[in-house]
Amino acid sequence: MNDTPTNDPPQETPRTSAGGKAPPSAFGRRLRHVLLAIDSWIDSSIYSGGVSLRSSWDSFVAFTERFNVQGPARRVISLASEAMTWGAVGAVLMLALAVPAFQETSDDWLKRAELSVTFLDRYGNIIGERGIRHNDTVPLEEFPDHLIKAVLATEDRRFYEHFGIDIPGTFRAVLSNARAGGVVQGGSSLTQQLAKNLFLSNERTLERKIKEAFLALWLEFHLTKNQILKLYLDRAYMGGGAFGVDAASQYYFGKSAREVNMAEAAMLAGLFKAPSKFAPHINLPAARGRASVVLDNLVDAGFMTEGQVFGARRNPATPVDRKQDDLPEYYLDYAFDQVKQIVDALPKSYAERSFIVRTALDPNIQKAADTAIRDSLRQFGKDYGAKQSAMVVMEPNGSVRAMVGGRDYGESQFNRATDALRQPGSSFKPFVYTAALMTGKYKPSTIVVDGPICIGNWCPQNYGRSYAGSITLINALTRSLNTVAVKLAENIGRGRIVDLAHAMGLKTELKITRALPLGAAEVTVVDMATAYSVFASGGYSVDPHAVVDMRTPNGEPVWSFAQNGPKPKELIPPDIIAMINPMLNSVVENGTGRRAMIPGTKVSGKTGTTNAYRDAWFVGFTGNYVGAIWFGNDDYQSTRKMTGGSLPAMTWQKVMAFAHQGIEMKPTPGLGNQPAPVLDGAAAQASALQIEGIQRPVTLSPASAERLMGLSVRLKEAASSPPRRPTAGVTPAPGASLVGSN
Repeated sequence: MNDTPTNDPPQETPRTSAGGKAPPSAFGRRLRHVLLAIDSWIDSSIYSGGVSLRSSWDSFVAFTERFNVQGPARRVISLASEAMTWGAVGAVLMLALAVPAFQETSDDWLKRAELSVTFLDRYGNIIGERGIRHNDTVPLEEFPDHLIKAVLATEDRRFYEHFGIDIPGTFRAVLSNARAGGVVQGGSSLTQQLAKNLFLSNERTLERKIKEAFLALWLEFHLTKNQILKLYLDRAYMGGGAFGVDAASQYYFGKSAREVNMAEAAMLAGLFKAPSKFAPHINLPAARGRASVVLDNLVDAGFMTEGQVFGARRNPATPVDRKQDDLPEYYLDYAFDQVKQIVDALPKSYAERSFIVRTALDPNIQKAADTAIRDSLRQFGKDYGAKQSAMVVMEPNGSVRAMVGGRDYGESQFNRATDALRQPGSSFKPFVYTAALMTGKYKPSTIVVDGPICIGNWCPQNYGRSYAGSITLINALTRSLNTVAVKLAENIGRGRIVDLAHAMGLKTELKITRALPLGAAEVTVVDMATAYSVFASGGYSVDPHAVVDMRTPNGEPVWSFAQNGPKPKELIPPDIIAMINPMLNSVVENGTGRRAMIPGTKVSGKTGTTNAYRDAWFVGFTGNYVGAIWFGNDDYQSTRKMTGGSLPAMTWQKVMAFAHQGIEMKPTPGLGNQPAPVLDGAAAQASALQIEGIQRPVTLSPASAERLMGLSVRLKEAASSPPRRPTAGVTPAPGASLVGSN
């Protein structure tokens, strides 16, 4: 211990409180006083404010007591207040719903135009139209008075009196519909209908009705009544692809709307409600019945007397003949869809909306396919329990020559060739065998074992419920053995099969299941024809197309498949094509597809039949054409044991035998110039059958068709150019033309 003293001064020990804590400093005492003062001020202010608020509230209550209402009047005022409150909420909600509709008006909506397409066949002949028929050049004052009155009496009698929404008319329609227990009278004003036609869809929703009402007010604010009426007469759809009264008059009666009589005006006015139901070319009795209702409306509205409409009742309108039995309607729908895709891909600056489109359609093959399917269903459909069929015929390069989407376009516009998803059955097996050959492990002569196989609890069997034992791959495909296809898929992997099938043209989803190699996935007819076209083209990719080229009405080129279409690329090597195509030829000549044999040419293909006989297929090809055909029922009802080798193969043979008449036969890739088989008596007799009323002309080559199209365009240009003036001193001979005289 160090006891040495230090020089540090003594330190004062701070005083502590009784609890041992040091007393607060002077700064701490001042801070506490300030905080206490603030707290006191806050408390005082809150109290004073509460007193003032209570006093003000008491004064307000005392003041409002003077207006206190008791008894029934109080209930009325309460109800009115609630109505105003909920009305304000509803107005805000409707305005919020209408904002998206108002955004539609930001475009130049008065100048909008839809597609108008005239289709030609491969020879340059007009085969039909799609899109709109539209003419808005007739001034309102040139429409007949009885036509205007017929429209207003039927669609909106108070058109010139309301502000866009006919409130009394709406309530009247609601009451009428309530009494009838259904929709018998529409409540939309003419302006509301125009708003729907211009900006909205036909969906029946509350949101659309709210938007329709707001847009009607917008139209009434921006346009006069006569302008609204003129737009309505020009833009409403009238059936038959016609938009506007004048276009409909031209289509149904072959005359301008300026010239229609009372009966014709009544029939036109009746189309606004339901053009597809009352179109005279579809249902003339219904159209005349609707016209009679329009005449009643004219009298009820006071626009005309019974004596003035008596003549129209006695002599109803008769439209021009618009039978469309011979038009390739399904084909035109398919081609129009392709045109829309092409137009959507054009530059945004391109404003033309009217086109002349040359297609790949061969009208004779088309008629042969229509007739053969119709005859087959009429003769054998009842026996086999099949009500529908679809077929696609194309060249190996993808040019679609014919398309049948169903038994009768008038009964059903659903295109079963492009939109119906059906299981292909054994017609899917060529993709399995091709994928196996491409692995290099298999050849047509490879020996495989046809025997029982189970994958889990699934044990597929052959059609005859028997097994062939050791068999070559070509014979297994010829006999369409299920177990061999399943074993191949197990060995090479189902994913490889799916990838190949998609690359060849199957666009639908192919779920990788145990039954995939037996055709358990769903495909379309056009996709099957496309995929088999890869075999017929020598292994190259194929893009199915109906559109060959597009031009404006003035002849200006817009698009052509040769220049703008996708270029083919090799999918299957030539050595594989040389193996799979002879195997498919063996199916036709020695297996399940014998009824598809054509005299004078080699046919390769495959039949297909699904579980419970719901679908029956034949897909085949030659060096010239590829065809896929399906028979079945729309409701998936089973047929009466119809297989792909029966009615499908027979109908396919009838169409394709006709298509191969008078043309140069091309060899099938992989088959070379092998001689065509000699048909037996039954097959030869079936092949000799002719399709009544159709004569197969000599087919033009693509180059010849292109030259003819170019010549047609040049002739039109020459006809539209002004005539040249004769050289001074030279007098043309009588009757001589000065156009193109050089």
